Amino acid sequence: MDLHFGDGKPTDEERAAVDALLGPPESSWEGADRSDGDLRWARGGRTARDRRDLLLPGLHAINDRVGWISEGALGYLCRRLTVPPAEAYGVATFYAMFSVRPRPATVLQVCTDLACAGAGASELCAGVEAGLGPGSGVGVERSPCLGLCERAPAVLAVRAGDPVRTAVSAPATVESAVLAASAPDAAPEEAPVAAAVPQAGGEAGNAALTLLRRVGVVDPTDLDDYRAHGGYSALRRAFAIGPAAVIREVTESGLVGRGGAAFPTGRKWQATASQPARPHYLVCNADESEPGTFKDRVLMEGDPYALVEAMTVAAYAVGAERGYLYLRGEYPRALRRVRHAVDRARARGLLGDDILGQGFAFDIEIRRGAGAYICGEETALFNSIEGYRGEPRSKPPFPVEQGLFGRPTVENNVETLVNVLPILNLGAQAYAAIGTGGSTGPKLFCVSGSVARPGVYELPFGATLGELLALAGVRAGLRAVLLGGAAGGFVRPDELDLPLTFEGTRQAGTTLGSGVVMAFDDTVPLPRLLLRIAEFFRDESCGQCVPCRVGTVRQQEALHRIAERTGAAAAGDIALLREVGRAMRDASICGLGQTAWNAVESAIDRLGAYE
Repeated sequence: MDLHFGDGKPTDEERAAVDALLGPPESSWEGADRSDGDLRWARGGRTARDRRDLLLPGLHAINDRVGWISEGALGYLCRRLTVPPAEAYGVATFYAMFSVRPRPATVLQVCTDLACAGAGASELCAGVEAGLGPGSGVGVERSPCLGLCERAPAVLAVRAGDPVRTAVSAPATVESAVLAASAPDAAPEEAPVAAAVPQAGGEAGNAALTLLRRVGVVDPTDLDDYRAHGGYSALRRAFAIGPAAVIREVTESGLVGRGGAAFPTGRKWQATASQPARPHYLVCNADESEPGTFKDRVLMEGDPYALVEAMTVAAYAVGAERGYLYLRGEYPRALRRVRHAVDRARARGLLGDDILGQGFAFDIEIRRGAGAYICGEETALFNSIEGYRGEPRSKPPFPVEQGLFGRPTVENNVETLVNVLPILNLGAQAYAAIGTGGSTGPKLFCVSGSVARPGVYELPFGATLGELLALAGVRAGLRAVLLGGAAGGFVRPDELDLPLTFEGTRQAGTTLGSGVVMAFDDTVPLPRLLLRIAEFFRDESCGQCVPCRVGTVRQQEALHRIAERTGAAAAGDIALLREVGRAMRDASICGLGQTAWNAVESAIDRLGAYE
C-alpha cells in the first residue's frame, strides 16, 4: 500500500513525544535511519497495525509537547503505526482540542456555553483578550462546556511542554484568567471538590448521602483512607457470591443507566457475560460533555477509588480482563486523581493478574478524550479508542455482541458504575426500596444557573423539581428550567411539582437526561440561549449523516433569522424549524441529531419563546 507520506519532517521535540509513547523506531520503515536490510523487506507492519488504537494517545503526546500537530509530526506518527496520513488527518481534525495549524504553546479556553454565558462569559472573554494583548503568546479560544458549571464562568489554561501544564480558574475574573494563562504554575489551586457538593456541609452531612458520602471526607489520594470508609467491601462480596449472583443483584435492584438512555444495567451485563466470543471488554464512559453536566467529574475528583472498585466489580461480573476509562480531555484534576488511584490499586494487588488472591485478572487503561461531544455515544467512543474518527456506528450489531475491537463490550458511565457499590453493600431489595418502583436508587443532579448554591445534589428518585431547587436556593424571577442539558427540554416555573423520575418526566413531555437542572431567571435572553444551543449542536455534529449534518445548520440559520423578530414575522421560520426538527429526530443515526431539536421545541411550545 502506498501511504503517500508528505515531505514534512518531524522536529526533535515531535519525534521525542511520539517515541516516549511508542518506544524508539526499529527500522527506517518506522522513521529510523535507513539500513541495508530495510531496502529488502518491511518488518513489523502487522504489529504496527495492531497498535492503531494508539493513534489518539499519539496525537495527545504531540499536542501536549508542542501545542499543535504539524504535517511532519503527523507523518512520523503515521509511519510508526502504519496509518494512512489521510485517515490520521481526519482523526486529528475531528477533535476540538487538537490543532493542525500553528498556534501558541499556551492556549486559554474560555467556556461560553449555557451556564457560563449566563454568568458573563462574553465580557470575560473580551476582557481577557484585551488584558493579554496581541503579543502575549497566548491563544484565547472560546470553548464549549468545560464541566465547571457550578463555578461559572470558567477557563482552562493549557501550556504545552514536557510535562504539559494546566491551570483552571473558576469562577474566573479577567485577572485570574490572565494569571492562569501567563503563569499556570503560579495560578491558585482549584477549589476543593467538596465545594461542589452543597449537601456535604448541611445539617445531615455526608451521613445522609450514598454516592457522595465520601466526597470531602476521604482523602481521594489515600487508598487506606478509602478502605477505612468501606472501600472494597463490595468487591469482596462480589467474590463471595460469584459473577452470576452479582448480575442478579444488579438486575433485581432495578438499576438503569444514568447517562440518559436509562437502559437496564443488569440486562446489559447479562447479555455481555453470555457471549461466547472472547475477550470481553468493559468501557467506562467518563466523557460527560453535555452542557451543564459535571457529576462524573465530582465523583472522579472526590472519590476515584470508588470508580476503580466499581469497574473491577463490573469486569468480574461480565468476564472482562481489560477495562478502558475514557476520560474527558478537559478534566485535568480528574485525570490526575484517577491515574493515581489506578496506579495505587495496581501496586496493592487490587488490579492486575490476581486480584485479592482470587485468581481474577483485570486492569484499567485510561484514554483521554480530546473535545468531542459525540464521543459520549457508546459506539462513537469505541471508534475513538480504536483510533478512528468518533462517529457512531449503525446498530445492530449491538455493543454487547460486537463492541470495542469487535468483541462483546459493556459500556457504562461513572455514576451508573458507582451505584453498583451500594447495591452489593446494601443488597438489591434495600437499594430498590430507595426511589420509586420505576426509578430506583439515588440520583445525582447537576444544578447550575440562577441559584444561590449550585453544585451536585443527591436525592432519591421521586423528589420534585421544586424540592431540588429549594435546596439549591433558586433566585427570584425564575423564567424557565432546562432539564437534561442541551439535549433536554424546558419546563415552566409553574411545573416545579414535576417528580424527578424517568417515568414522571416522560409523562410530562420532557426528559430527565443525565440529571442536568439549569435554572434561568428573567435576565437571561431566551432567544440568545436557544441560539447558543443550536450553535452547540452544529459544532458538535460529526457530519456522518445528512439529517444531522444539514439539519443542525438549518436550525441555527433559522434561529439567527428570528432572533430579532417575533410573531407573524417569525412564523415561517418556526414552521421550518418544526419540519427540520422532525427530520432530524426521525432519520439521524444517533442521539445527537435525534435530540438536537428538543430544547428549541420545548421553548417554543412550553415557554412561548417567540411570542
